[in-house]
This record gives sequence, structure tokens and C-alpha cells, in this order.
Amino acid sequence: MVEARPQPPKAHPAIADPWPLRALLIGVTLAFLLIFLLLPLVTVFSEALAHGVNAYFAVFRDPVAQAAIRLTLLVAAIAVPANLLFGICAAWAISRFAFPGKSLLITLIDLPFAVSPVVSGLIYVLLFGANGWLGPFLAAHHLKVIFAVPGIVLTTIFVTFPFVARELIPVMQAQGSEEEQAALSLGANGWQTFWRVTLPKVRWGLIYGVILCNARAMGEFGAVSVVSGHIRGLTNTIPLHVEILYNEYNLVAAFAMASLLALLALLTLGIKAMVEWRMRLGLRLQAASVGGLG
Repeated sequence: MVEARPQPPKAHPAIADPWPLRALLIGVTLAFLLIFLLLPLVTVFSEALAHGVNAYFAVFRDPVAQAAIRLTLLVAAIAVPANLLFGICAAWAISRFAFPGKSLLITLIDLPFAVSPVVSGLIYVLLFGANGWLGPFLAAHHLKVIFAVPGIVLTTIFVTFPFVARELIPVMQAQGSEEEQAALSLGANGWQTFWRVTLPKVRWGLIYGVILCNARAMGEFGAVSVVSGHIRGLTNTIPLHVEILYNEYNLVAAFAMASLLALLALLTLGIKAMVEWRMRLGLRLQAASVGGLG
């Protein structure tokens, strides 16, 4: 007796929506992308190149502009690894352990999403400023946080620390801990279990979180503006340098620096798209291998 094969599920009614509705929704989406994404990008690059390619590249030979670029890269180089470590630890604790205050910890991780970046900067001024809670202690030991690089790094870490954790937590919760427990039962220690079992399973989510964290770290303006002091060549990141150039009506230089941020954003989106494609490819291969075994 031949078994009847199960029939594939019918298409969702939304797929059969009339073409005028689909055309309208697609048109609205493309119009928003054109007005709020493509048009501003084209404007930035056209204004940056308004006086020619030589004038465009001359902007980046300015020592003050180079200092802003170096500081932006330095802050990102410190903030991203710090948030990577925090994200892995937080995701592991939340997805693998039950403990009092677990819901509170998840809420606190989401806090930078809800707090204005300007308020975040003011919090650090209240803590480390000359009249802040720790100000007298820092002054007595000749340590400077506000209007210096440490303050910029601290505020950047604060506004970016949810990104890696928020990408890893759902991935690790969905995958469970059975494979880790099996590895431990076979004699693997904690580090071997994490490096050879856990990390390969969450690597794409980890990379995705790092990409988002890095993009926000390089483009942060509000919190950094409060604590930086806007000292040329010392505490100005690229976004702050763009603001100063624009306020001085040096539009070509301002848009040139803004185009650099736009290029970094486009590069980030390209890496993000590649990671998503690799994730989808891995899921399809995994599903195909499971189907073949079945």
C-alpha cells in the first residue's frame, strides 16, 4: 500500500492580494527609499565633489581631519571589543542560567535604546565632570575623563553595548544547551565547549552584532558631543568635525567628511548583507542535509 504524501500548505491569502495593492505598497516603499535614503546620499556626494576631485581629497590631508578620523577609529577599536566581551557574557548568562533579576538585566541591556544619547552624555558629566560625583577624586589624581578621550570612549561604549548582546541572546536561547552539555559530559572543559561548540553555532549572529555596534560607534554624535568639549585635533570625532565645518560654512569639507561616514555606512551595509546571505545559505544547506538524511 502506497502512503499518500502530505500536500504542501496552501499559499497565504496575502500572497494572492490584487496587483494594484501590491503595486501601491511596493511603490510607497520605493518612494520612501528614494526620498529618505538615495536622495540624501546623492546630495552628500554631489556637494562633496562640487569643487572637483582634488578639492575633495585635499580635505582629508588636513591634520585636524586626520585627527578626527584617527580618534573615530580608536574609539570604535576600543568600544567594539568591549561590547563584544560584554555581549557574549550577558548572552551566555541569560540564555544558560536562571537567577534572580534576570528580567531586570535584560531591561537594563535595552536601556540605551530608550535613553536619549544627549542624556547619556549628561550622565557621564554628572559622574566624572569637575563638579560631578567623582570629579574631586579625579582632579586630585590628575585624571581627566570629561573633555578627553576616556569620556568619549565611555559614552560610546554605553550607547552601543546592547547591539551584540541583543543579537546573541535570541540565537543562543533558540539553539538550547544540549550540545554544550554533551560536550561537557564527554570531558571537554568550559573553554573548549565555548570555542568548539557554542561559537560556531552563533558566529553569524555575533558578526552581525559586531557590525551594527561598529556602525553606531563610528557615527555616534549626541553623547560624544556632550563629553568631548569640541577640541580641534584632540576630542573631535568625524561627526563632530562635520558639525564644526558646516557651522563655519565650509560646505565642501563638511560634505567630504560626511561622505566618508556615508561610505563607512555603505560598507557596513554591504558586510551586513553578505552576513545575512551566508546565514540564509547555511540554513538552506542545513535543511537540505537534514532532508537528505530523512
